Amino acid sequence: MNAKIFSRRRFVGGVAAALSCAAWPARRILAQAMEPVVMSGSRRASTGEYESLVKLCFNENPYGPPESVMKAMTGALKYANRYGYPDGGIVQAIAAHHGVAHANVLLGAGSSEILDIAGTALLVGGKKVVGVEPTFGAVYEHAAGLKDDAIRLPLRADFRQDIPAIVKAVKDNHPNVGLVYLCNPNNPTGLIVTKEEVKELLDGIPPEVPVLIDEAYHHFVEDPRYETSVPYVLAGRQVIVTRTFSKIAALAGMRLGYGLAPVTLMERLRPYADNLSVNALAKWGGATALQDAAALQRVRNDLLQTRKKTVSELEGLGYQVLPSEANFFMVNLRRQARSVIQSFRERGILVGRPFPPLLEHLRVSVGTPEEMSRFLDAFKEIMGGPKH
Repeated sequence: MNAKIFSRRRFVGGVAAALSCAAWPARRILAQAMEPVVMSGSRRASTGEYESLVKLCFNENPYGPPESVMKAMTGALKYANRYGYPDGGIVQAIAAHHGVAHANVLLGAGSSEILDIAGTALLVGGKKVVGVEPTFGAVYEHAAGLKDDAIRLPLRADFRQDIPAIVKAVKDNHPNVGLVYLCNPNNPTGLIVTKEEVKELLDGIPPEVPVLIDEAYHHFVEDPRYETSVPYVLAGRQVIVTRTFSKIAALAGMRLGYGLAPVTLMERLRPYADNLSVNALAKWGGATALQDAAALQRVRNDLLQTRKKTVSELEGLGYQVLPSEANFFMVNLRRQARSVIQSFRERGILVGRPFPPLLEHLRVSVGTPEEMSRFLDAFKEIMGGPKH
């Protein structure tokens, strides 16, 4: 059987129960992560139960979509009964935003769908994916589903991604490497890969090896050493850059993201895309969000200010916090995080899951000032006060 056809059936259609269990890993990761939130015992949590929880676990935007976006999505409801509806010019808006051609843009139901598409298209015939651990694990899950190897390299002692080690792993395993995955800033640490390090990576590996750079948290970065990798797409390098509307635009529940890539690389991805996966409301909302830069900037400023204040208080209590450039942070508890996570849950606060091998670190999403105040009160109660 043709490998391409087999992979597509395996991950998109699922011709048998055993295969469908492995389908669309990024979506499965999201679904598994959300189970503790939406489920209460063996039943789904009621609206009241859900609303009462402080949700600091999924790196969501706690403020919701801007008014302009809400208005656009409400207006798009009139297309709910149609397939061939006007889409708000979403692809054109993305292309104009980045200065690329329409042919360089691929829409997805969240950027996680683009990660799945890349895995399906590029990790065939025994190809490996190379990256670090911990990071966002969707591409690794895809490799496991294809029974291909994921080469997962440890973080450096300072918790940053080890670019020389990635370059060496690619060279050592070439030509059996189908994809390099780089989450920048990295999830769950929030640490960046500098623009010099990205260049070191791209210049250090064989030029035909695709590199997927996940910029889900791009909008929150302040460090001047960071730079988006979109210029590499414009230069025709074998680079895929993914972005999401889930974080800065608060459209996590609407599922909208996209990938940017040179046309030659996009031609390998597009056959695996589902043209119906993104709904009308998401498209209109996303196009409007790109036009409302002022609203997104206000949210960014609020979240960064709240993160810095929370981190300062935790450091004042004697805890080390990794220098995040995202809308979340990791704090070193100096004890196993799993029991602490449960203690927060018992107080109605949901924080991030454990991220092996950083099992003594707790990832916390940034919420509203009121939510973070509640988090800090619970933190002091659970951890027993200052640790100096």
